[in-house]
Amino acid sequence: MNQTLNPSQKPLAEIPVTALKGVGAKLAETLAKLNISSLQDLMFHLPARYQDRTRVIPLAGLRPGMDAVIEGEVRAADVTFGRRRSLAVRLQDTTGSITLRFFHFTAAQKNRLAPGTRVRCYGEARRGSAGIELYHPETEILGEDISPTAETLTPIYPLTEGLGQGRLRALIGQGLDWLADDNVTELLPSNLMPQALQMPLAGALMYLHRPPADADLSQLAEGQHPAQQRLALEELLAHHLSLLELRRSASKVAAPPLSINTALERDFLARLPFTPTNAQQRVGREIADDLAATAPMMRLLQGDVGAGKTLVAARAALQAIGAGYQCAVMAPTEILAEQHRINFRGWLEPLGITVAWLTGSMKAAERRAQLAAIEHGDGQLIVGTHALFQEGVAFHRLALVIIDEQHRFGVAQRLQLREKGALEGEVRTQPHQLIMTATPIPRTLAMSAFADLDCSVIDELPPGRQPINTVAVSDERRYDVMERVQTAVKDGRQAYWVCTLIEESETLQAQAAESTAEELADTLDGVRVALVHGRMKPDAKDLVMKAFKAGEVDLLVATTVIEVGVDVPNASLMIIENPERLGLAQLHQLRGRVGRGSIASHCVLMYSTPLSANGRARLQALRSHADGFAIAEEDLRLRGPGEILGTRQTGEIQHRIADLQRDAHLLPQVQKIAAAPQLSPDIRGALIRRWLHNKPRFAEA
Repeated sequence: MNQTLNPSQKPLAEIPVTALKGVGAKLAETLAKLNISSLQDLMFHLPARYQDRTRVIPLAGLRPGMDAVIEGEVRAADVTFGRRRSLAVRLQDTTGSITLRFFHFTAAQKNRLAPGTRVRCYGEARRGSAGIELYHPETEILGEDISPTAETLTPIYPLTEGLGQGRLRALIGQGLDWLADDNVTELLPSNLMPQALQMPLAGALMYLHRPPADADLSQLAEGQHPAQQRLALEELLAHHLSLLELRRSASKVAAPPLSINTALERDFLARLPFTPTNAQQRVGREIADDLAATAPMMRLLQGDVGAGKTLVAARAALQAIGAGYQCAVMAPTEILAEQHRINFRGWLEPLGITVAWLTGSMKAAERRAQLAAIEHGDGQLIVGTHALFQEGVAFHRLALVIIDEQHRFGVAQRLQLREKGALEGEVRTQPHQLIMTATPIPRTLAMSAFADLDCSVIDELPPGRQPINTVAVSDERRYDVMERVQTAVKDGRQAYWVCTLIEESETLQAQAAESTAEELADTLDGVRVALVHGRMKPDAKDLVMKAFKAGEVDLLVATTVIEVGVDVPNASLMIIENPERLGLAQLHQLRGRVGRGSIASHCVLMYSTPLSANGRARLQALRSHADGFAIAEEDLRLRGPGEILGTRQTGEIQHRIADLQRDAHLLPQVQKIAAAPQLSPDIRGALIRRWLHNKPRFAEA
């Protein structure tokens, strides 16, 4: 390691990124979007995955799904006209030939790849119409002096708009020149670390940013290298400590005790056209006891898709309103909020309870009227989107906040809503919080990931839910699957087509979904195709989802951002591309978008070949189980890719190297270390600051 650049040996946490060559104010601002402001932040911005560019693979050795460096001579370069115009370049070496295919190309690019040119490429081999193909590979023209291949594995980092892999790798390369054992602080006492993970922190960071050419790529891909596990343990500990701090601070705050209005409760239950399940009754009692206490409830309500969480939430809202207070229900999208409004109005308005409504798209006059109703207490239950916590929204007596799919909201947003609690005399109390999720979480994970919350589980489905027939097929049968979609639409049904391309930027995910939507629109006759992805503005996404719900769209092509909880009973078919790239719990959540009506529904898992033994076992688990909790436990047992907790920390807090699902075996050690007396308050604070991007207010969220 080069020590000459940093003779003072200041801790990296104290050296700003602007100390690096080429980092001015503008680039520093871009890096800040990745929570990188110091050299320590830069060193802890860890690779998401790796590519092996250290050796050239003979063309005859390529297999579908393989990422590889190849070299050869261009034998032909022709523009072809199939369903889409493309540039097909035939590349040959001494062992065989393959096709490079470009759907987006220029005349200059075609000229560069003229016959006789020697080319080095990097990309993913796929099965195409002309055999093995590489779609849009990175290309390098080889001259007489052939440049060497990479000396180390190539890291792929999480990015933000305006920052490419090459630039970020160069900056991290500079940062590594500053890295030394004595300028990145060891926070964990060695006697608390498992023997297998006792390695210098600087050495672990250096290895992960520059793995040697002989590193075990599969071990790194699975997150099992000791350097990864050493850092994962520290990161999980930081998150766990922050949640324990949250729980400690929350217990000191006052909340209004809410007693049950038995007459109102009796009337509510008598009007229901069904009897709540035993699980709904049990969870309802747990919540009711919490609401009657003087400390704020912080409870996570888990329930599989269709388990009846909304009814339980309505009874909690009734308890707050019956005690003379207000309740706010917040959903991540307008269409989901509207669905909640319809349900709550149907249940509560016959009881004389007024349901108010607040979203970002309301017209000014309507918004003023709703704001006045909320402020004066005429709106007893308020349903809305993020508009609920914006400036200018004043509640009369807010005592309960219900947040649906809370992982979709940033920490700051939740804080803003919580701070709008009821005023009791001179003291502002904090409202009780009920957080709902349809993502089943195994007990071992919940103990660590939600150490700040009490957990309730609705582990029983109401009678009458339609089973979903799940099948797994190879992507070689893509056109058969398209025909199935065509038939479903002709029969008056709607369908989802989910693209699960995992790339280092949302832009590439959006492009993949766009090209799939174009292909399906070109191929399927008379099928109205629409597209929704993470790069779209929320209003544009809402419009597409509303059109789909209204039956104005037959086939919705989407990335995994499909709005959770949206109920479209006429959608009876879902296609999920590359399901092997997602966690089972996320696949189960996606599958739950169908089977919501009275007709039999189907989910087609269209996987890429060859499928690994682990991938086959995971897809079989999804086919065999309809129970989300059984699937979550199986997901945990198999430890495949993906994250059981989905994106709980989206926006403000994300795991950089740990995976709660994969690293569940570290959680007992995390809890043991957290309880150790030698872990001083200073060390606890430093761990939280290092891994949680210096956001101390997270401990209040």
